Parts: sequence; C-alpha cells; structure tokens
Amino acid sequence: MSIQPRLNRFDLSMIVISLVIGMGIFGSPSDVAVKAGNTWVFFGAWIFGGLVTLCGALTFAEIGARYPTTGGFYKVFSYCYHPAFAFMINWVLVISNASSVAAVALLGAEYINPILLPASLQNQAGTKITTILTVLILYVINFLGIKLSARAQNVLTIFKVVAILVLCTAIFKSDATAHVATAVPAQGGNMISAFGLSLVAVFFTYGGYQQTINFGGDIINAKANIPKAIVFGISTVIALYLAINYAYYAVLGIGGIQQTHTLAAKLAGVIFGPTGYKVTSILMFVSVLGYVNVNILANPRVYYAMAEDGILPPIFKRVNPKTQVQELGMTVFVAAALIILFFVDSFSQMLKYVMFFDTIGLSLCALTIFILRKRTKDLDTSGIYVIKWFPLIPVIFILAYWFVTVNIFITFKEDPFAAFWCLAAYALGLGIYYLGARKPKTIQPE
Repeated sequence: MSIQPRLNRFDLSMIVISLVIGMGIFGSPSDVAVKAGNTWVFFGAWIFGGLVTLCGALTFAEIGARYPTTGGFYKVFSYCYHPAFAFMINWVLVISNASSVAAVALLGAEYINPILLPASLQNQAGTKITTILTVLILYVINFLGIKLSARAQNVLTIFKVVAILVLCTAIFKSDATAHVATAVPAQGGNMISAFGLSLVAVFFTYGGYQQTINFGGDIINAKANIPKAIVFGISTVIALYLAINYAYYAVLGIGGIQQTHTLAAKLAGVIFGPTGYKVTSILMFVSVLGYVNVNILANPRVYYAMAEDGILPPIFKRVNPKTQVQELGMTVFVAAALIILFFVDSFSQMLKYVMFFDTIGLSLCALTIFILRKRTKDLDTSGIYVIKWFPLIPVIFILAYWFVTVNIFITFKEDPFAAFWCLAAYALGLGIYYLGARKPKTIQPE
C-alpha cells in the first residue's frame, strides 16, 4: 500500500520545530563558546547562522512546493542530477542522521543520568545504556502509527517550546548569578577561523528542517502547506535560539557556557536552586524523546523513495496499511543508530563528522532549486511559493555551508584519516548503487 496524506499544516509545523530543536540548543552552545573564545564571535555566529538558516528554509520551501513527494530529499537529487548521485549522497546522509539521533540521545543521557542512575553508572557505560534504552522505547512507540506519532510529536514540541520560554523569561524575574568563570580564548587567535569553527556547532543546532520535504506524500495539500510550515517553524526556532543563548550568557557568562554541556539544567539550577536543576534535567530528557521520535519517523521515508526507484528491494516500500508505518525501514534506521552508539562516546566527538556530510548534502540539495526552476516553469503561475530574492537567498545559503565545510576539513588535520574515511563513504555508496540498482523510475513533479 502506498503512503496516504494524513498530516495537516500544524502537524508539519510541529515536525519542523522538532526536527530542529533536539537537544543541541541545550548543549552545543558550549562547543560554540569554546570555538568562539569571546562574546562577539559567539553571538555573531548564532545571528549569522540564523540568517543563513532562514535562507535555507526559504530555499527548501520552494523545493518542497515544486517537488512534493515521499522521500523528497532523495527524489530531488535523482530528478535534478542522477539516481546514482542521489543514492551516493543520501545513503551517507541517512547514516549521518542516525548519528545525529545518537549524538542527541547521548546528550540527553548526560542530563538524566545523574538523577536516574547510581554513582557506579555515572560513566560512559551508563550513558550508553540510557541512550540505547531511549532509542528502543521510541522505536516500539512508533509502530503505533504516523498520526498518533504526529499527535505525540505536537505535544512534545509545544512542551519543549514552553520550557525554553520559561527559562528565558525567568532571568528577568531573578537576580541570581552563577560564579562567572573566565572565558578561554579561541585556539590560534584567528578570528575568521574561530568564527568558521563556531558555525559547525551552530549549523548542527539549526539543522534538520530539510527532512520536512521527505513528508511530501504524507501532507494534505503539500504544495501549499510545506512552504508555510517550514517558514513558520524556522522563524519560531531562530527567535527561541537567540533568546535562550542570551539567557545562558546573562546568567553564566561565556566562561560558564564553555564549561558545561548541560546548560539548561545549570541555568535552572542557578535561578531555581537544586530542585530546578533536577526538574529541568528531566524536562530536557523528555525533549530528547521528541527529537529522536521525529527522526525515526522521517528518515525511513528516504528508504521508501529509494525502493520506488528500484535501488533498494521492494520490501522497503512496504507500508502497514493501518498505521502508515514502514516497519522494515524504521528497523534499519534504528539499527544504524544503535550500531553507531557502540563506537562513539560523546556529542562533541560525533559533531564534525555529522556536519561534514550535512554541509555537503544540504548545499548540493539547495543547488537543485536552479534546475527545478527551469524544469517546472509551468508551476510558476499555479500559486506555489516562490523565493522573492532569487538567486541571492539560495546563493547565501550555499556559500555559507561551503565555508563551514572548508573549516571542517581544516579540523581533520588532527586526524589525517578522517577526511579519507568521509570521502570513502561516498565512494562506497556509489559502488553499492552500480552493483545493486535496477532501472530507476523517478516520479515527475505534478
């Protein structure tokens, strides 16, 4: 049975927000502060990252409007470039997304473990146990169906947004201040390099909205609702991110931000005391559930698109007619996330590898807007969303992501084999395509 449209614009808006607001904003500002070394670079990176992300959101809004289909992130590569290139990029990105799930789940475990586990398990083993159990529980829940998952997602997302707003507004009703540590300057003292490296964690924290176009087949009136949901969702995220980073800075200072990954709990602890620290740790862990849940929901749609093109076996296209769940695709994605967890111990360790694949994948996907505009000119008068400041908007997004890609390459000099393995992953994907692919049958946009 094929996928049927069951999600409305509000459902998709909540999915956009949940795809972006995982646990990154509650931990990654620490990595940004370490790389930035000072207040100006720190806030400059978040503001610039927000503007670039808005450019990306507008670009993907038009891509989603011009090519609304299940597994859209894969399909648009296949339609605009070549099925082999589409598979090469997306097979790595699905693994990268599984890594993102693992990274965020690890960060969530850092929040909950001091409350949940005994002192003997306050270590890497305890963190992995909590992370694996979290992923497995959500894997089981997702079998209940896409509409039920979307409703749960709506509740978790609203809850997450309210939690951020409470933390942001609390600083104006409290004069509590932490012991402000001295900021550690960025290594090397190069302002441009510090800014570029800061953007790695910033773009990771802002990323995820591109997966919205994977739900093209699930959305009611997709051509109208995809762009509106993306723009509303990203605008909300940018406002929340700038507000929470100001709250961190106002209470902890740049030095304090540098020294802890559990920032939200630390902030609440300073404002509300030990009880506030514990309650916020639990709330932050609940927010992890929303991020992991929506990724388990979204990524198997790429497998569906690959199976439609004949690259993966037809069984990956099989959907439970009652629940609209891709049971095999979901199992494969969750298995990938769990395997990755056995090899990686921390959020920071995984970040640069995830972002290397993401910056390349997102920038190349954004380039498809130029091809789509030529091939779908007939849609220009149909009332779909069209970027006003074209081509400036997508060009800003693409160049910014290439700038970050270069900076990630620079960090790979610490590990000479890192760049090799990343590029080898792409080459392996290309080899798998030509070994196993049948004749593709890419769907034309309507």
